[in-house]
Amino acid sequence: MPDASHAMSPMSRRGFAAGIASMAAASLATPAFARARRLSPGETIIGEGDHTYRAVHHFPKMPDRFTWQTTHGVSLDSAGNLYVIHEGERGRKDHPSIFVFDPDGTFVRAFGSEFQGGGHGIDVRKEGSDEFLYVCAYHDVKCLAKLTLTGEIVWLQKAPMEAGCYAAGENTSTTRNWSRKGFLPTNFAFLDDGGFLLADGYGSFRVHRYDRDARWISSFGGEGKGEGTFNTPHGIWIDRRPGPDGTPREPTIVVCDRKHHAIQRFSLDTTYLETITGFGLPANIDTLGGLMLVPELEACVTILGPDNTPIVKLGRAVERLKEVKDLRKQPDQWIDGQFIHPHDACFTPAGDIIVAEWVATGRVTKLFRV
Repeated sequence: MPDASHAMSPMSRRGFAAGIASMAAASLATPAFARARRLSPGETIIGEGDHTYRAVHHFPKMPDRFTWQTTHGVSLDSAGNLYVIHEGERGRKDHPSIFVFDPDGTFVRAFGSEFQGGGHGIDVRKEGSDEFLYVCAYHDVKCLAKLTLTGEIVWLQKAPMEAGCYAAGENTSTTRNWSRKGFLPTNFAFLDDGGFLLADGYGSFRVHRYDRDARWISSFGGEGKGEGTFNTPHGIWIDRRPGPDGTPREPTIVVCDRKHHAIQRFSLDTTYLETITGFGLPANIDTLGGLMLVPELEACVTILGPDNTPIVKLGRAVERLKEVKDLRKQPDQWIDGQFIHPHDACFTPAGDIIVAEWVATGRVTKLFRV
């Protein structure tokens, strides 16, 4: 069980950004499709209007002694340090899976070899005066864990067998089980009471609720056609944004129902509220002020306004995915200002955006707000 001596708050790496003053953004009836334009060598501008960005691909500088092995998640601490987790390779247990960079993208440290072969979701959460990493691992690792910012494990857990939905031995197995009886967690969301939600995005298709001491409480969802059930509930978030008129509203649970190309919203008691469609394999969520950020595996990063209407679609290159087979494995075919497979993204407090892509050699892009 984790150390419960710290007073907890729901603030996560995305919460640091969401907690600052709202960035006013007028929603457009039709989203602007960002057209990349090159101003000078190495500088590409994407976006429109208030949502225009200078795209810097391969922003963090990886030391030569390490290699990216499919980047998956990104996270920021309160000092602006960037944490990147990659899936890693099961046979390279001597290689770290978590890398830390300062705000300029300079390497600071690396750790997390225990997540090699399954590194997936990563979040920084502030608990009292301290900050911790929460990590999900799937594939050959199949766990959730809490770490210090320097990599010491506070606790590590496997499948919550008390949920009654897993195959026997799934809490000790390291064999991939892609059935609805398997445990392959993907991402976290943090609750005001110190507890958290865990999306089992590739396994049971359920969302689990844990208390502040990381004890399993309940779950909801499961496999289905929508409206409370899922087909790959990959990303999850607690939406605390104000309403379109700026007035406070009740927080909601937001789940990326990836293979339904949709986002589902729930009340905090898990009552289904609505489905928002129009995405291409949405992977995760972040918020800043009245904005919602949705990286989509189908070559796009979408920003929604307070009323959940798309404002802009950044780096959209869906046609390229159809034209070039296995584009994720061909860096020489990548075009500056276009995305291939955005898998996670987060705002900085200044309104910049950091994007991790599911590509074979890894790619982390920083979009500097112009």
